[in-house]
Amino acid sequence: MIRAPLWLIAFVYFLFLSLVLSIWAALGNTPALLIFIVLTCWLVILYFRTALIIEVDEKELRVGHAKIQHRYIGEVLALTPSELKLTRTRDADPSAFLAIRFWSSTAAKVELADDRDSTPYWLITSNNPNKLVEALKN
Repeated sequence: MIRAPLWLIAFVYFLFLSLVLSIWAALGNTPALLIFIVLTCWLVILYFRTALIIEVDEKELRVGHAKIQHRYIGEVLALTPSELKLTRTRDADPSAFLAIRFWSSTAAKVELADDRDSTPYWLITSNNPNKLVEALKN
């Protein structure tokens, strides 16, 4: 499971607090308190809802809501940060499935072996891409 790092959550919370301060200055205490509570709850919900969940079992690979059976998986590679940078920018294929988070610098590239699918590969952000590669090779 890949969640947003605390520095990103703190930055977003700082932006929310700036908004609350502006509302307080313009409208007073009650609206500012209400917005503060709503934005704080929203940030907690966003933190948990934006997590990227990667699961591998004996039948399939599931990344978020997407899933693919093992028989359609071709070569699987763990990418270094420099390889990931090229794969998601200059060398990107527009028809690829991307499950990436901008704050993570490592990923796995899962090539597909299905002639009926126009998706050439899945690019999956992972904290430990070597572990994902091993799980998919077994």
